[in-house]
Amino acid sequence: MGLEVPAAGQIISTKKSKKFWIAGILLMFMAVIVIASVFWLASRATIIKTELGAAEDLVQGLRKDITSHDPESASVTVKHIREKTAAARDAADDPLWTLASSVPVVGPNFSAVAEISRSADDIATLSVAPLVAVYGSMNWDELVPSDTATDLDALQRASPSISAAAQAVSNSAARLNQIDSSELVGQVAAPLDRLRQELTSVTGAVSISADVAKTAPGMLGADEQHTYLLMIQNNAEARASGGIPGALAVLTLDKGKLSLGPQSSAGDVGVISPVISVDPQQQQIYSSRLGKYLQDVNLTPDFPTAATIAQAMWEKKTGQRVDGVISIDPIVLSYILQSTGPVSVNGPELAAVKASGLPTVLTGENVVPTLLSDVYAKIKQPKLQDAYFAGVAKEVFSALSSGKGEAKGLISGITRGTEEGRVLIWSAKSSEQSVISKYALSGSISGPSVSPAQFGVYFNDGTGAKMDYYVKRTVKLIKECPADGYEQTTVRVTSTNTAPSDAATSLPAYVTGAGAFGVAPGTVQTNVVAYGPAQANVESATIDGQKTPFAPYIHANRPVGVVAQQLAPGESKTVEFTFGKIVQHTEPNVVVTPTVQPVKDVILPTENASCDPGQ
Repeated sequence: MGLEVPAAGQIISTKKSKKFWIAGILLMFMAVIVIASVFWLASRATIIKTELGAAEDLVQGLRKDITSHDPESASVTVKHIREKTAAARDAADDPLWTLASSVPVVGPNFSAVAEISRSADDIATLSVAPLVAVYGSMNWDELVPSDTATDLDALQRASPSISAAAQAVSNSAARLNQIDSSELVGQVAAPLDRLRQELTSVTGAVSISADVAKTAPGMLGADEQHTYLLMIQNNAEARASGGIPGALAVLTLDKGKLSLGPQSSAGDVGVISPVISVDPQQQQIYSSRLGKYLQDVNLTPDFPTAATIAQAMWEKKTGQRVDGVISIDPIVLSYILQSTGPVSVNGPELAAVKASGLPTVLTGENVVPTLLSDVYAKIKQPKLQDAYFAGVAKEVFSALSSGKGEAKGLISGITRGTEEGRVLIWSAKSSEQSVISKYALSGSISGPSVSPAQFGVYFNDGTGAKMDYYVKRTVKLIKECPADGYEQTTVRVTSTNTAPSDAATSLPAYVTGAGAFGVAPGTVQTNVVAYGPAQANVESATIDGQKTPFAPYIHANRPVGVVAQQLAPGESKTVEFTFGKIVQHTEPNVVVTPTVQPVKDVILPTENASCDPGQ
């Protein structure tokens, strides 16, 4: 038998068959790899979702631990949170997950989930854990100013940890904000947006904590004694930042020890001559009275200006140069009393109190009507009114400095007063003021504490009396339809004089003004001052829908409109200012003069005008 040689066609056919089988096997192998990879990635995704969801649930428990003042439980909760975020991070750092992040189209979703996981773990490890450790190590009662030296070392030691925590949160927020959510599927974009929103508020809160830890010890006199001019604004006679300065005193803080010096009133300071110089813009709006009478330093809503002038006036009058100015109002005193409990008025003003029938024991409930209304009805002499006012302030601060108040309640009350614009602070030390200026308690109308689309509505009494106790107000922003590419907003201010119809005769002359400044007794005259955002225009003003003349100004590159209005007893009027050429497209907000009313009742929700989409 001879050797049988296959034909060329058979050889080619055999080679093709082998290549087909090899290719098929390779395709099957690749399919198995792809399917396995998909299942593996799906398992990683499940782990990430489960662990981050559990961490989110634990955060709610951590909040309860903190609000219930349980540092031990908080530490345990943080440990569990870190375990969950670490597991999610490990799953997202898987090599296959990292590879999937580079795949076109779907890759950005894997990348975003990985960044969310890393950020959550960074925040838990570098921010939440050290902050809870600081929280657990602090004796908060010892941080409240008292009549004995306060140990401020703990806060100073904690400052680096709090600053590092703030930086960690800020870095994570910055990384997440760089992600383009338009490329993501809804299941990824939605939690990313939620986390961004949550981090916005957390970043602000932790940054505040870091600034407080860094600045507060110095301002409380940790290194050297600090003195502050304390002004208690009287909301019964409106001024832009609250009310006419009533009681004055020098507040001294030395290593946390608080003491209140002799008290006086703005009237005691007298007329300042020559007047304190004021920048031309504010002098044009508020007149030279800003630098002439301490009662008028806060006709301007810009508290750094008012405080600087007050400091200069006090130094001219007494020769003492204070390190700063602190302003509060009787509503803040009521918040303090809610923590300290009642106080008794025991000073030399007690004789006037006994004769008048005013309460000798003041509480968080009766201090506001007593100081802003009853004192004028029952004590006729202004000097005795001031003495009673000063006596109350003395007793409240005596209770505060003695450590009578519970720390949590005091901090809560002062925080509430700060949020409502009733607590204002200015420091003559630039290093301290640069920190204060970042926050609303600076009372600034420009700078880092002022949001881009911020409006302001402020009230200055023109009656020369104490009738603002009876005025109720609401303020609303109305977003009008854009014009020529610019935003437009109307500021609506409605005011009602709730004084009795016979106020001219039933209320004391000191309350009505008795017509001394040309305003009929019982009637309230108010200068309504409205500020718009920087670079905008104030275009028109109306009273009850009718156009009215108004005075337009500029202050710190912000447009200002001023309208004077009078309200007879029972009368209500609505003033509207329309601002145009607004270049800011962010959501507008408004700040108002804090009055006797709760601020939440004054500021109404923003209204959106109905606009034609084709406009």
